[in-house]
Amino acid sequence: MPTVRIGSGAGYSGDRIEPAVELAEKGDIDYLVFECLAERTIALAQQARMKDPAAGYEPLLPARMRAVLPTWHAKKIRIVTNMGAANPIAAAEATREIARALGLKGVRIAAITGDDILAAAKAADVPLEDGGTINQLGNRTISANAYIGARPIADALADGAHIVITGRAADPALFLGPLLHEFDWAMDDWDMLGQGTVVGHLLECAGQITGGYFADPGVKDMPDLARLGFPIGEVREDGELVVTKVAGSGGRVTPATVKEQLLYEIHDPTRYFQPDVIADFSAVRIEEIGPDRIRVVGGRGAPKTGLLKTSVGYLDSFVGEGQISYAGPGAVARGKLALDIVRERLALTGVAMNESRFELIGVNALHGDRAMEAAEPYEVRVRVAGRTDSLAEATRIGNEVETLYTNGPAGGGGAWKSAREIVAVASTLVPESVLQLKRTILET
Repeated sequence: MPTVRIGSGAGYSGDRIEPAVELAEKGDIDYLVFECLAERTIALAQQARMKDPAAGYEPLLPARMRAVLPTWHAKKIRIVTNMGAANPIAAAEATREIARALGLKGVRIAAITGDDILAAAKAADVPLEDGGTINQLGNRTISANAYIGARPIADALADGAHIVITGRAADPALFLGPLLHEFDWAMDDWDMLGQGTVVGHLLECAGQITGGYFADPGVKDMPDLARLGFPIGEVREDGELVVTKVAGSGGRVTPATVKEQLLYEIHDPTRYFQPDVIADFSAVRIEEIGPDRIRVVGGRGAPKTGLLKTSVGYLDSFVGEGQISYAGPGAVARGKLALDIVRERLALTGVAMNESRFELIGVNALHGDRAMEAAEPYEVRVRVAGRTDSLAEATRIGNEVETLYTNGPAGGGGAWKSAREIVAVASTLVPESVLQLKRTILET
């Protein structure tokens, strides 16, 4: 039965590059997928594009392409990625220039655009999950990007693209697209689309299924994480998946790592909403068939809703932060005194905060005062953070922490401060009919 081998070259924007090179050189793969967008990533990319029309794509795209394109030329591996972010055409142009610089001829690159639906969302004044509407955000709105499905990716591959670059595609769709192209699954074969979504969901986070975000020393030990290998999915025409990795690479693929990733970010395993299908993971079966070889079958599906999740990015507020450390006998007491001083100083000087945190990292920063019963640590890190309506107000928070050097408890060191703008994301649903997708082809 025909089988396709898909490697996962990245699970987030800043992921390691070496495992993708290892997949390209040693993985005997047909496709290499880079999944690099998160909810806020696309809004930040839109913000970058507003400042520079040539920007807005994944910053590591050039480094990734330079690293893997030479191997692509030798082995004809096809690449699918959402590194186009807010500017897929600019990403495709950058990729073409890299290919040319490497002396690669005949590289066909497809840029898929149309997920940016900000104008349509404003025209319809779409409702947001918090009960408001997009137009109530006023000029704070940065972006509105709909999650597109797998069909446009499959069509680009059918058109001969060696590299397909999208914006906000649904994560599993990046893997489902090649499967649609290779196996010609029908777009109303809901169970096959559901199993293909299982494939994509398991592979999309790269190292998470090979032992990353899994290890817990003494409980769930995982070897050689510094050389963690990224996963390969061997997918048959009937949808059967075997998850594996390059022999000799770090980490492991086990039933436990696969099960944890299967449940990752899933609210209802029986109804996982995607642009192409409502996937049902409840009957998935996982079987170890060899070292680092896990067989996965049983994904099912139901008809899609016709609605697309859309992430709306907007300017929310500003956050000011300051930190300083205390060590030695009485470190906790001095840290508490430092917090008291800053709290009083912010009140005295009238810093307007909508929300604030005063905490000792290592004592109560994660679990509050419930953790105070533990043995007193030898060192602590004071942290004060506050949300404000202006950058000037946010800056004052860190300044007050810094003044603890000479106006606070003894022995403070390593002070650090920052003030930054916060981009937030709200979700909405839009009919897929609003999409006007376009494919732009570039060649070397």
